[in-house]
Amino acid sequence: MGFQNDKKYKKHTFRKEELNNVEFDSCEFENCDFSNLSFYNTEFLECKFDGCNFSSAVIGDVSFKDVQFVDCKIIGVDFSICNQFLLEFSFENCTLDYSLFGNLKMTKTKFIDCSLMDVDFTNTNLQSSIFKDCNLLGAMFDNSNLEKVDFRTANNFSIDPENNKMKKAKFSVLGANALLDKYNLDIK
Repeated sequence: MGFQNDKKYKKHTFRKEELNNVEFDSCEFENCDFSNLSFYNTEFLECKFDGCNFSSAVIGDVSFKDVQFVDCKIIGVDFSICNQFLLEFSFENCTLDYSLFGNLKMTKTKFIDCSLMDVDFTNTNLQSSIFKDCNLLGAMFDNSNLEKVDFRTANNFSIDPENNKMKKAKFSVLGANALLDKYNLDIK
């Protein structure tokens, strides 16, 4: 396995040969393109992605350990196939529409100012995570652990409390109405 430590990549368009079986430790990626790539057995440890494009990337058995995504385009990515060992990442001002996070343990994950339209969180453990100023239109939460999750400034979500663990989840008064969507009530 190749090893890259403390390197900075700027405006680089990656090829899969550069990513397969490589460990990136404390690296920064600025305005790099990973879109439509299939890469495997890659490890990102304490890395930051700023302004990068991961749209439609296939990340089989890729490890994300203490990784930050800022201003990234990550559309249609299936995170459920990444390596779950020590999985830890955060997202700020990212577009994650149509991505899949099913069956992952993502406790304490921060989503700040993100678009998460039609994202699948089925069977996901999001305990103590934060969705600050996020658009969750069409996001699916089914059999998910949402205990202590902060939805107070999130919008456009619809969550069925009967199909999810929600003890001590936080909602604004207006957002709490979204918990009753399935009953088709007219609350004013």
